[in-house]
Amino acid sequence: MPSPTPHLQALAARLGILPGYMDQTGRERRVTSDETRVALIGAMGYDASTEERARRALERIEERDRRRVMAPVRVVHDEEAWHRTIEFRVPRDWRLRAGDRVSWRCELRAEDGTLAVHEGVVERGAGEVVDIGLAPFIGAGYHDLRLELRAGARQARAAQRLIVTPAACVLPARRSFGIIANLYSLRGAHDWGVGNLGDLARLCEWSASRGAAFVGVNPLHALRNAGHDISPYRPVSRLYRNEIYLDIEAIPELAESEEARALLARDETRAELARLRASDRVRYERIAALERPILLALHRAFALHHRGAGDARGRAYARWLEREGDALTLYATFRALEAHLVAGGKHSSDWHTWPTHFQSPSSAQVAAFRESHHEAVDLHRWLQFELDRQLGEVASRASEAGLSIGLYQDLAIGTAPDGSDCWAYPALFARGVSVGAPPDDYSATGQNWGLPPLDPHRLHEDRYAYWIALVRAALRHAGALRIDHVLGLFRQFWIPDGTSGRDGAYVRFPTNDLLGILALESARHRAVIVGEDLGTVPQEVPGTLRKWGVLGSRVMLFERDRGGGFRAASTYEPHVLATADTHDMVPLAGFWQERDIDIGREVGVIATDDEERAARAARARDRRALLARLAAAGALRASGGGELSGPELRGAVHRFLCGTPALLVGLALDDLTGEVDPVNIPGVGADRFPSWTRRMRVPLESLPDAPDVDAAFGCERPRGS
Repeated sequence: MPSPTPHLQALAARLGILPGYMDQTGRERRVTSDETRVALIGAMGYDASTEERARRALERIEERDRRRVMAPVRVVHDEEAWHRTIEFRVPRDWRLRAGDRVSWRCELRAEDGTLAVHEGVVERGAGEVVDIGLAPFIGAGYHDLRLELRAGARQARAAQRLIVTPAACVLPARRSFGIIANLYSLRGAHDWGVGNLGDLARLCEWSASRGAAFVGVNPLHALRNAGHDISPYRPVSRLYRNEIYLDIEAIPELAESEEARALLARDETRAELARLRASDRVRYERIAALERPILLALHRAFALHHRGAGDARGRAYARWLEREGDALTLYATFRALEAHLVAGGKHSSDWHTWPTHFQSPSSAQVAAFRESHHEAVDLHRWLQFELDRQLGEVASRASEAGLSIGLYQDLAIGTAPDGSDCWAYPALFARGVSVGAPPDDYSATGQNWGLPPLDPHRLHEDRYAYWIALVRAALRHAGALRIDHVLGLFRQFWIPDGTSGRDGAYVRFPTNDLLGILALESARHRAVIVGEDLGTVPQEVPGTLRKWGVLGSRVMLFERDRGGGFRAASTYEPHVLATADTHDMVPLAGFWQERDIDIGREVGVIATDDEERAARAARARDRRALLARLAAAGALRASGGGELSGPELRGAVHRFLCGTPALLVGLALDDLTGEVDPVNIPGVGADRFPSWTRRMRVPLESLPDAPDVDAAFGCERPRGS
């Protein structure tokens, strides 16, 4: 039977909206409804509310493609000969006949500035595609093509970014392990109630002393550090970092600012600092309030002594501004403008509610604000400059201590809809939809993460500039990078506003283009890439990741055989990073003690007595299965005939992981120190559980002499490294 909406379905297919997907069971296919198609197409900027409008939208897209001389961007591999060609189309409206002569001239400017000119004549009709050989060989990098066509009096010009990539990302030089921590949770002798970059440097040095190759951290993206805006996976910007991680006492201007030192010496400051350090939770707003006047004083000292002064720090700042360009200015303007409007008491931090003239970064009013509030804007540029300097110092200390890979950073899947990135680059984000996950065993209605998706077509039209900037920012000072929800580079689940995950659908993304750019930046930064590919993923994903040299993620507590037991170490794939758990799970000690079940009942995730009894019975089976697997692997060590202690159990799990073929093994610092509570419970609001705030009980200074930590380590290096 013919479809009643053929144009709508054709338009949806043209825009990459999948017609359906298999559910988590792998048996039932969920079909994309026409209502969902209309909503997702609308989010991409096209009206498909009727069949006639869908037909006209499809015709406009096809006509645009026919009239286009060259695609705005092309991503090719340096190991394939076909990348040495250029492809262009003779404009359709020239009305040429087959055999008419078209002269062409192409300027190829390589990334290093080298200019090569190629020209010739072809015989083609209007609308025909031309494929011309291009020499000499072009190496990996970002190159620019400019093309000019002539046929009689007719003339056309086009430009293209040609991105030539290596075949794959960098792989680890050898099998190794590292320590994975949540920076905000670290407790140090000189912290301000939250782990800072100085603490991270000390963690790197201790980890290196234990034979680790890397130290992993949560995303360091910029946050508001207020209210509910504290999740590292819902940032204000993925391009810039969170100033709460600054080591205040390591900022050079402290030695030059009598004002800042006086603020630090005040009794009120010292008392509040003591309370924050003693707290078992990160008090983001109080920390930010305590730091802000001191940071303002330090910025004034910087402006007085270094900005524009021509000394080493002033020159470094000038280079930073030049390198970051408009992206930094837009971010700093947003943060200053937000602070100004919120301080007035009439506006919230959501820029969609601001006066219309402030909602556009290119408006004259925004430019006037930036000019009249220059110091407020420059404060945020300077904060990012100092964050970058301190993170670079962490990377240097990690390398000097012996971390062969270095910092393992994390790139979140999205950015907050009311954040800086969406304000600065509104054309890149789809409107009226959010990224999420389809219904599964954890949620019958799916998950809505409240993050606006990037529109893959607009991303392509922008020559992938934002994706390139994201990857570069994440890899700066990093030796490895985790891509959160790497499935998002293949397809993303879009949920129309006002609906549940039942009404969502998948949208296809330009996988090979995005992974190719990732491989190019991986090679340039000599950084390993890890893709978080947990849960149900399409069949083609693991193979594609392996082809591109992206390591997968394997979590021991998830890795089960058909009988429900834990998989043998020998069955793990080599090209993965293996861990015991994740930041969305209870630590090993809490798993063993059923702390997640306790909390689940407290917050309502486990609703009834029957559900609780079933959960505890299942956990008892899991404990027996875990002990059986550890014993079979020879990972358990004699404990004097008594019951296995918590540190000995955790050491056995780590010994097991280090015995797998996995190229990388991540040991959670929470598991080494025996933390019990999770840092996050997915899908549970802050009114029921304070996610992202739990601090560690064991301070960094105690790690070298803690016998329980030593027992929980389990192994110094994976076998075969």
